[in-house]
Amino acid sequence: MRYKLTFVIGLAIGYVLGTRAGHERYEQLKKSARQFAQNPAVRNAAESAAHSSREVAGKAFHTVSEKVGERVPDSVAERVRSLRERTAAGEDDWGTSNT
Repeated sequence: MRYKLTFVIGLAIGYVLGTRAGHERYEQLKKSARQFAQNPAVRNAAESAAHSSREVAGKAFHTVSEKVGERVPDSVAERVRSLRERTAAGEDDWGTSNT
């Protein structure tokens, strides 16, 4: 019982002290993350990675299509077609452009 009480008291003290310093540190981290994300080099790298991944996914789709051929059920083939048409419209599920 003594250890439980010591643990609870230590937890309460840590919580109080952590919340006082925690909010300020959280705001610092949030500001740093925002600055990092708005950095043009980071944005260019992210867009380049997204573009490369789209190209690789397209190549993989064609390779799988050639190997699997007509063995894909119609329901799956229709779902893939609808996804491709939707992404060809300009935006993908992540809200990024397909440029």
